[in-house]
Amino acid sequence: MKTSFLTLVFALALSACSKQDAPAVPTAPVAASASSYDNVAANGKGFTVGAMMSAQPVYVIFEPQCPHCGHLWQASLPLQNQVKFVWIPIAFSAGKSVAQAAALLTAPNPVEAMSAHEQSVLAGQGGIAEASSVSEELAKSIKGNTQLLNSLGVDSVPYLIAKNRKTGEVVSNNGALDTAALATLLGIN
Repeated sequence: MKTSFLTLVFALALSACSKQDAPAVPTAPVAASASSYDNVAANGKGFTVGAMMSAQPVYVIFEPQCPHCGHLWQASLPLQNQVKFVWIPIAFSAGKSVAQAAALLTAPNPVEAMSAHEQSVLAGQGGIAEASSVSEELAKSIKGNTQLLNSLGVDSVPYLIAKNRKTGEVVSNNGALDTAALATLLGIN
């Protein structure tokens, strides 16, 4: 029993990345409100994948170097035929993350670029090649995304905010989920 409990605590401790680049122990989901959802919808700058005609987008704020974000990306892939996801990159540090976020935002095929990136991150290879230069406008968008996360009172990623399809309630989650848990949160199962 002791081993199972320790395994659970360790698994929970590894479900999100924090600003300090160290795993954060997730807390209860941040209270999500309609105004938070609207704020992210209006101010987040990201790329859209999945069911483009879906009326209720799911917003995911992620950090390119966060492996937990990679796990959430992989969990979202089977749901992309039912859900429109907007992936909003932030950068906890000004280094590699900003340039990779810029590369993902400007990729001609975001699904392909993000899949290759997350596969590389999860394999410990650091992700896709960074953009050779980042325009001031793009850097400002990424910085704005990071400030948006902070304004929500959230300090770890991945952070997801959406409207549950069954109830219409705004829901949120910090940390990675598997596909089944993600579908349940979104009300699509």
